[in-house]
Amino acid sequence: MIYLDTSALAKWYLNECRSEEFAAWIGEQATVWISSLTRVEVRCLLSRRTRARELSPEQTGRVYAAFLDDVAQGFLALRPFADESVEDASRLIELLPEHPLRTLDALHLAIARRAGASGIATADRVMAAAAAALGLDVVDFSC
Repeated sequence: MIYLDTSALAKWYLNECRSEEFAAWIGEQATVWISSLTRVEVRCLLSRRTRARELSPEQTGRVYAAFLDDVAQGFLALRPFADESVEDASRLIELLPEHPLRTLDALHLAIARRAGASGIATADRVMAAAAAALGLDVVDFSC
């Protein structure tokens, strides 16, 4: 199972650096996993891009609808966010002091581990390094 970080997933819906590579990669995957936390992060990302006038409100609505449709169709398998992941994330921050994990990145890693993910796809170098240190296979789409 491959868990998708929001930084990589954004490349599927928005034209970003390495979007074409991500599209080719995700097209080869039978199923990829996200968490309910990802839904919040995607919404936040789109709102931030709308406020910055990088996306129109109409584009934001279309992109978010496409994301929700991918979840509804099962292409993006949704993993629930368990409260235990919060404690797991705290332990990861302590376990990996050399990796400056941000809160949400630690939570994503904790969720991925709790779900039994074998790997993670990300566009975040810090998360990629931390995931590798945890023994996860990393597909890195950072620029």
